[in-house]
Amino acid sequence: MSDILTPALVRVPGRAVSKDDAIREAGQLLVDAGAVLPEYVDAMFEREKSVSTYMGNYLAIPHGTNEAKDAIRSSALSVVRYDAPIDWDGNEVRFAVGVAGVDNGHLEILSRIAIVFSDPDEVDTLLAAGSADELYQLLAAVNEEDEA
Repeated sequence: MSDILTPALVRVPGRAVSKDDAIREAGQLLVDAGAVLPEYVDAMFEREKSVSTYMGNYLAIPHGTNEAKDAIRSSALSVVRYDAPIDWDGNEVRFAVGVAGVDNGHLEILSRIAIVFSDPDEVDTLLAAGSADELYQLLAAVNEEDEA
């Protein structure tokens, strides 16, 4: 499996100032990387209408609906960190992590991200990263496949 997270998929700081802008920004990184077709971003908004992708610890994981799986070209992860919190339905979000997974690959990707963000000390380290490259280095472990 190729890397699901590459340096080109990490943005610090993000430019969005609203939840919709953050979803669009995380989704556009996936489009720009060739991982998804533009209509996948529309499906990210559809998902958000049915259930919030806010996860806690400053994290939101916008991703498309099951109906959008044909718009996914390859599994990928985009990470955008914001200097100022984004209001995500009354919750503060500093990280928008866009997810696209081929053949339900997003489930494994989501679990890896959830593990990282479940540790408040780890989140503080991610918040303190001084650049997109430093943030990428801290998150590069999501590319490692589990040993069988």
